[in-house]
Amino acid sequence: MQFRSIIRIVGLLLALFSVSMLAPALVALIYRDGAGVPFVTTFFVLLICGAFFWLPNRRHKHELKARDGFLIVVLFWTVIGSAGALPFLISDYPNVSITDAFFESFSALTTTGATVIVGLDELPKAILFYRQLLQWFGGMGIIVLAVAILPVLGIGGMQLYRAEIPGPVKDSKMTPRIAETAKALWYIYLSLTIACAAAFWVAGMTPFDAIAHSFSTIAIGGFSTHDASMGYFDSHAINMITVVFLLISACNYSLHFAAFSSGGVHPKYYWKDPEFRAFLFIQLVLFLVCFLILLEHHSYQSFYDAFDQALFQSVSISTTAGFTTTGFSEWPLFLPVLLLFSSFIGGCAGSTGGGMKVIRILLLTLQGAREMKRLVHPRAVYTIKVGGTALSQRVVDAVWGFFSAYALVFVVCMLALIATGMDELSAFSAVAATLNNLGPGLGEVAVHFGEVNDSAKWILIVSMLFGRLEIFTLLILLTPAFWRS
Repeated sequence: MQFRSIIRIVGLLLALFSVSMLAPALVALIYRDGAGVPFVTTFFVLLICGAFFWLPNRRHKHELKARDGFLIVVLFWTVIGSAGALPFLISDYPNVSITDAFFESFSALTTTGATVIVGLDELPKAILFYRQLLQWFGGMGIIVLAVAILPVLGIGGMQLYRAEIPGPVKDSKMTPRIAETAKALWYIYLSLTIACAAAFWVAGMTPFDAIAHSFSTIAIGGFSTHDASMGYFDSHAINMITVVFLLISACNYSLHFAAFSSGGVHPKYYWKDPEFRAFLFIQLVLFLVCFLILLEHHSYQSFYDAFDQALFQSVSISTTAGFTTTGFSEWPLFLPVLLLFSSFIGGCAGSTGGGMKVIRILLLTLQGAREMKRLVHPRAVYTIKVGGTALSQRVVDAVWGFFSAYALVFVVCMLALIATGMDELSAFSAVAATLNNLGPGLGEVAVHFGEVNDSAKWILIVSMLFGRLEIFTLLILLTPAFWRS
């Protein structure tokens, strides 16, 4: 393993990440909130640490193998997540513990959106902006990870999706070089962010809130600059804009690339994609169930209010954004649990959404249907087809392997939380909220994670990383075979 080359890359990443601290420092200067010092201090600390790692190893540029790639990916998220905690630790307001600082940083970077900080409306603008910026950077990192890096390593939803399923993504032949692919994705990501910020501003948000919420919306993160989240604005227009951009961001970014790469918009690429159609179907069913039950129980005064709240919350929770306009945990019947379970599906492969991804759920459903047919006709030969093309057994096995690992990690994390003293409902929803990178849960974690004990918070940090790194990327580092030469 090329350890010196890996250390060089980590040093370079730290130095690049240090530059991001200048943005909240500039916000502190503009608003004169006195919160700029922690960011300037962090900038110099990270820059020096990055140089310390990079300089002695700058000439080590050996070709990296897949095994090196796994370690770099995990180090990227753990090192940057840890570095991101520094401003929270140094800042006087909010005054948080080491555990809370790390929790907030990892929650932002993995776009989980679970917060331990209350009193957001009174926080300095620089701190608020920094939380949103961390989510935005995390969202971009997720896109590059899912579309460009994990397929090269041979794992991840996009690996199955692009390598095995013919269709618009494969036919569009995204640029083969990772750097060029990342550049194309940056343009799409940045364009969506600008469009979202402009829409929020026109709908009535202040420029600061519009930019801040566009960061967390496009990243499907869920952080807000207000304790009441999107409910603070009490605007149907803002709710609708949020829904539209959440749905766009939860789609496969390779589809966006294919649809816009030929000069003009080509909607046919979206509709030809089986995962996109399944995603829209799931969203429609969730909305209708929530809407009809809210109407039946007269949960809201008007038909339009019920429509607005059902649409916003169903999209927000199922795409794993976690924005709230109301206490959905208090909705009637099974709706809170239904929405929590919908986060296990999450967004499409190659999107900023969390969860297991729609393509995997689609393949698991088709596999289940095939097994039932085999019970009726044991001698018949059935193949799983997606987009009119038969899939190999290797793809089905890989999906089942991922599902098994996901379930195992979920159970272990949940039992560990219960062992720290958390009640069963809170433990279940807390793991669901962090492993699916959702944010809000039920019970003790319905609003925030501030009351959770420190041991549980560290377990949840690990859960966030497992969810964001597609389980296997982190799990493989725990196997003895990985470290054997």
